[in-house]
Amino acid sequence: MSHRQRVKLAIEHKITDRVPMDFACEPEIWNKLQKHFGTDDKFEILHKLDIDCRIVSYDFEVFCRPLGQEVRFGLSTWRKETPDGVQIDMWGASRKYVQNEFAGYEELCDYPLADAKSVEDLKRYNWAQPDWWDFSELENVIEKINPDGQYHVRYRIGSIFETAWSLCGMDKMFMNLVLNPEIPGYIMDRINEVHIENLKRVMETAGDKIDMVYSYDDLAGQQNLLMSPEMWKSIVRPRQKKLFDVAKSFNKPIMYHCCGNISRLIDDLIDIGVDVLNPIQPLALEMDFAELKKAFGLRLTFHGGIDIQELLPHGTAEQVSEEVERAKRILGENGGYILSPAHHIQADTPIENILALYALN
Repeated sequence: MSHRQRVKLAIEHKITDRVPMDFACEPEIWNKLQKHFGTDDKFEILHKLDIDCRIVSYDFEVFCRPLGQEVRFGLSTWRKETPDGVQIDMWGASRKYVQNEFAGYEELCDYPLADAKSVEDLKRYNWAQPDWWDFSELENVIEKINPDGQYHVRYRIGSIFETAWSLCGMDKMFMNLVLNPEIPGYIMDRINEVHIENLKRVMETAGDKIDMVYSYDDLAGQQNLLMSPEMWKSIVRPRQKKLFDVAKSFNKPIMYHCCGNISRLIDDLIDIGVDVLNPIQPLALEMDFAELKKAFGLRLTFHGGIDIQELLPHGTAEQVSEEVERAKRILGENGGYILSPAHHIQADTPIENILALYALN
């Protein structure tokens, strides 16, 4: 069974030769794996881990031409850098690198729409345009990450809600959701317009080489949603559905990422077209494997599930192996599961536990 077949069948809730696997990690983990395997080729490392999935993303450098700038052929995220080291993405969100004892993370540091008081203020902003993207190299990129078409490839379209608050600030976003909902609504619409046009162009260019569409928006914390279900239904759901409808028009399944306790929105997410839910954060409230499988297992494929908060950084390799088998047994019953860490593996995770996750110990 090929990697691509294995993932497709799992999404169709059919039994496969083994549970398909995916992978994501922080840069420090890539460094550990490169040293362990003796190669700096990330694709070779994915091969050694026997990973079934690959990603092509709208913000790969090779696709981005913001403001007419030329960029080199590459696969990393497009950013421009200010003299003081602040990275600015194509939407205008600013991030700076902040180091802690284990790793460094990019943290938002400036919000260009924080002072917007009306839709008229927003209209004066230099919004990203679909023509800032050029997908003429798309098929070459896919061939680079998926030689001979053996892997399952998803197209990462980007977020709506997260990108919106990265431009105005989370505090302003939530205040305006209550007091001036037309402001976050307008921001999300402008972002969604670009995502939709990009998605159409990608599918028209290389749709037969793309197996799934991937979107993400963190709408929950460890204990509960970040907003009421009613607010989500009124302002976020319609925009997500509009985007998902485009993917469905090309007969592509949809994978959706949301950390935390997303349980109260799962029925609605399925209703608007979500086929695969990630990351299944096991330490979040109301995200018990058995309960989720019982409630949604016939209508939803689960992706993730292996704890990155306690188990992977602090557990033993034996405990990791035991939890992997438990996840396979519960979430993988009769198909419908893609094994993966419940988000990017963090820098304080020992290499032994990563190898145990992928049964290489």
